[in-house]
Amino acid sequence: MALIRTQLLLLITIIIILFAFGSSNPDFQKGPQNWKFEFNYTNEPFTYPKPVQGSRRIIVGGSDNWRFGFNYTEWARTNAPFFFNDTLVFKFDPPSETNIHPHSVYLFPSLWSFLRCDLRWAKRVANTSQGGGEGFEFALNKWKPYYFACGESNGFHCQSGMKFFVMPTFRWY
Repeated sequence: MALIRTQLLLLITIIIILFAFGSSNPDFQKGPQNWKFEFNYTNEPFTYPKPVQGSRRIIVGGSDNWRFGFNYTEWARTNAPFFFNDTLVFKFDPPSETNIHPHSVYLFPSLWSFLRCDLRWAKRVANTSQGGGEGFEFALNKWKPYYFACGESNGFHCQSGMKFFVMPTFRWY
């Protein structure tokens, strides 16, 4: 019997406290039509934010372009995040008498081959002559990691740090 009285007393106390806090709110005193809970969305349908379809055009390496001796891992880190439908632009000089060390762009299928600069399973997406002028454009149109590297000199450029990876994400507003 004492337990029931204690529970009843506790319930009455909670109701009094809630009423005291509620009645001190000026919106409460105006009636329920003016109560603003700010979390009650029962009168509005729930909607997910829509992804933005716009995209950016990003020059790999910035003003340094795609060249030997540049830290592309650091560049990718400082220019992240990359978004779905962004376009990476690889600009590099085509082979010529003055450019005896041309560049290319390879796409690796896995992190393991990227880390080892293993070109056996990599796909060449731009040859040595495609980086001139406006550059070679590569759209990040799938939600997956992209592993890029220069495959020239039998992977020496890749092993020397001419590589980076990006993981595009969705842009939500």
